[in-house]
Amino acid sequence: MTDSIINFYDELAEDYHLIFIDWHESIARQSEVLHNIIQSKLNLSCTDIIRILDCSCGIGTQAIGLANYGYNVTATDLSAVSVKRAIKEAANFGVKITFGVADFRTLHTDVSGIFNIVLSADNAIPHLISDEDLYQAFHNMHAKLDQNGLLIVTIRDYDAMVKKQITSTKPNVFDNGNRMAFQIYDWAQDGKTYTVHQFIMQRMNTGWKTKQYSTLYRAWLREELNKIMQATGFVNVEWHFPSQTGYYQPILTARKVE
Repeated sequence: MTDSIINFYDELAEDYHLIFIDWHESIARQSEVLHNIIQSKLNLSCTDIIRILDCSCGIGTQAIGLANYGYNVTATDLSAVSVKRAIKEAANFGVKITFGVADFRTLHTDVSGIFNIVLSADNAIPHLISDEDLYQAFHNMHAKLDQNGLLIVTIRDYDAMVKKQITSTKPNVFDNGNRMAFQIYDWAQDGKTYTVHQFIMQRMNTGWKTKQYSTLYRAWLREELNKIMQATGFVNVEWHFPSQTGYYQPILTARKVE
C-alpha cells in the first residue's frame, strides 16, 4: 500500500501544479480559509508563535501559504520527491519551513517537537485503507499536539460520492483550452474503496500530450471518521462545509484535551 502511494506522488510531483487553474492563486486562497479557521478555533494573541505540522504537505500548497501568514511551519510527506519540490518552491516564495519525510502512522517517532496544530489537507487521509491504519494515524497526530491543540483535515465529501457513486469529475480546461485535468473513479465491488486515475493533458506543438497517474483511496464516511477520531482521544469533532468556508473540500476540525 505504501509503495503504491509513494510512487503515485513521486511521479505526480513535477506536474502537480498543473491540476490547478493557477497554483499560486490556490496557495493564497486555501491558506486564507485555513488561517480563518485557525483564528476562530484558537485563542491567539498577536505575539503568539503558532507551531503547525503539515503532515501531508505534497509540493507545499498549504505549508507555503500558512508560512506566509507568519506561522512556524514544519511540513512532512511520505513522498521524498514531493518534499524535494516543496523545498524548492518554499525557497522561491521566500518562506522558511522545516521539511522532512514521514508517514502518518509514525509521526510520533519520525517528527520531533509538539505542535499547536496538525494539518492534513488535499484528501490525503483516505490513502489509509484499513480502520487500523487510520486509527494509528490519528493516534500519532494526537500525540504530536499540545494540550488543547487543533487537528485540521480536509477531505472529499464521501457521503455524497458514495450515495451517488460518482465515477468521474468534469474536465477542467485551462490556458485558453491548451491544458485539461480530470479524474476517473473505478469503484471496488464493496463500494468502500476506489482507484482514482488522474489525467493531465497539454497541447504541444506536435499535438496533445496525456499523462495519467493512479492510486487507491478509501471512501471514508463522516460517521466512520468521527468514531475513530473519538476513539483516539479527539473531542469537539466538527465538520465545516464549502458553503460555509469557501474551501473546495469539507474541513474537519477536532481538539486534543487532556
